[in-house]
Amino acid sequence: MESLSSPEGMGMGICYGNGSGSGGAYSLLLTALSLIPASHYLYALCIVVAVFVYAFLEFHFIEDVLFTGLRGCSVRLTYNPLSKLYQDVVSNCSLLHGRYLATPWLSSPHVQTAFLNYFGKPPMVSYTREIFAASDGGNIALDWLASSYGHGNTVNDPISKEGSTPIVVVIPGLMSESSAAYIKHLVFHMAKKRRWNVVVSNHRGQGGISVTTDCFYNAGWTEDVRAVVNHLSREYPMAPLYIVGTSVGANILVKYLGEDGENVPVAGAVAVCSPWDLLIGDRFIGRKLVQKFYDRAIASGLQRYAFLHVPFEILITMQPAELDNLRRCSSANYIGNVSVPLLCISALDDPVCSREAIPWDECRLNSNVVLATTKHGGHLAFFEGLAGSSLWWVRASDEFLDNLETSRYLHLQKKAVEVQKSPGPHTAFESLIDQGPYVNVSAGMVAPMVSESDQPCDGSAEISTDSLDPPSESGNGTDAPKERKPAAILRSEQGSEAGHVVSPFRRCLDLILGQSRRPIWLLAHVALLVTWPMVGSALRVLLARKLRKDLPAPPIKR
Repeated sequence: MESLSSPEGMGMGICYGNGSGSGGAYSLLLTALSLIPASHYLYALCIVVAVFVYAFLEFHFIEDVLFTGLRGCSVRLTYNPLSKLYQDVVSNCSLLHGRYLATPWLSSPHVQTAFLNYFGKPPMVSYTREIFAASDGGNIALDWLASSYGHGNTVNDPISKEGSTPIVVVIPGLMSESSAAYIKHLVFHMAKKRRWNVVVSNHRGQGGISVTTDCFYNAGWTEDVRAVVNHLSREYPMAPLYIVGTSVGANILVKYLGEDGENVPVAGAVAVCSPWDLLIGDRFIGRKLVQKFYDRAIASGLQRYAFLHVPFEILITMQPAELDNLRRCSSANYIGNVSVPLLCISALDDPVCSREAIPWDECRLNSNVVLATTKHGGHLAFFEGLAGSSLWWVRASDEFLDNLETSRYLHLQKKAVEVQKSPGPHTAFESLIDQGPYVNVSAGMVAPMVSESDQPCDGSAEISTDSLDPPSESGNGTDAPKERKPAAILRSEQGSEAGHVVSPFRRCLDLILGQSRRPIWLLAHVALLVTWPMVGSALRVLLARKLRKDLPAPPIKR
């Protein structure tokens, strides 16, 4: 104790703490670390790697266990509140009103997507090929399901020209064909449960068919689908036609339905994992490190397709896609003009097609569209069950089409299509929100205000809900059916049911707005919000000056 209290002792203590004391502490730490068994370091490394992989691949198994108890998350449905499609068809679909739980050992969007492409456990199917010649000389391979094996063998009967068995047309995704795993799952399920005829319409240059013209397919090319559907409609006039599009095929499907409006011989359709907005998808695919693998895989597939079918002299002159072309090819701009029953299925964790591109408002405004979104599922995967032997979206699509086939809504829609003569395809590529100069906010929906004189005859500007339609001239509060619009045939039934309830509200609304499609109060409200920062600052300065003048001066301390 005395040596420590002496100056020499204190000096030695200070020297020990600054110099040899640090080295001694580190040496003691290294000695302690060396006493830990090497196996413990291996365990720690495995834990660190597991945490990194869990976060990098966006696993959600722990979330499924803790927050949902392995019951899955509810399917979110977006639809028009007055939609007959929802009331008559979707309301009877138990899968769309249930929950989706991913296969526990595949509880990652990236693992699901990769497993689908490489280990998808597809059933064995065989096709009968039909070569369809397009008007420009191109060849398209139509693969008809002949038989399937697995969980019970199925052999399809020969198709009769006068038969009424429904036909399901499948449009594959980018760089996919009838041999893809998810396509086999779909065609097998449709044929096994419903005994429907299924045909896969391969893209140009896919399915082992050479490209015979200078025309190639892309995400916005709808001419081939239009030609194939018209061909099948002529060959099998008594058979209802359904279409299921997947990924890029879903984008082509929705764009085709929106371009032709009511002039399509289609009874119903399903769009699965559509990219919706190609410009947003192009930026999304290279945002994260893990998504760059998808970008490279897609680019590699397109390169193989180009080198196989595109002549070298054309290949060296090809230019990258322009932003305007991406907008024109995006199906989100055409969803508002779809006039046939359409179910859209998307996963919010899709690693290829971003949730940011989903047109929520456009789907809600169109009474012919129901959007079903799940929290998990990956891209075209949606594996379910402990074994991961089935795809949820395949069963949901099958259930939707089955309920649609037996519903009253289908027959009304088919009748409307038969009596309608559409003026032609819809060529505008800008969304209705971009075109409308004013905005109408009602029931949580945003829509452009379009005057009656500016509305096209094909009904593509019918963006307001049925409950807010202007009253008929007779003043009875019900909407008389209009012969020029088959969609009005469906709306007339809705108007007869809800017209007496909403008619007083419509009259009051028209009186307040003065029968004007441009509400001045809304413009004034927007102007006030925009100018409020400057006006507020000026008011604060004026009030501060006035208060200084009115308040008595403080007493002067002496």
